[in-house]
Amino acid sequence: MTSPRWRKSSRSSDGTSGQCVEVAQFDDTIGLRDSKDPDSGHLSLSIGSFADFVARAKRNELDFSAQR
Repeated sequence: MTSPRWRKSSRSSDGTSGQCVEVAQFDDTIGLRDSKDPDSGHLSLSIGSFADFVARAKRNELDFSAQR
């Protein structure tokens, strides 16, 4: 496998909050990582789970109120 090409999500930030997510496609999964800390690892989701996640986010069904 070649190194994944990470790209910043076009909807991850309004330009001022600094909340940026990067995505990359691996052989059979989609990787998500924090662009501010790319060396801390990434979350891997199956392609189907990623599609479900995106669909739920578009329908505003996810609660992102919990902060670190």
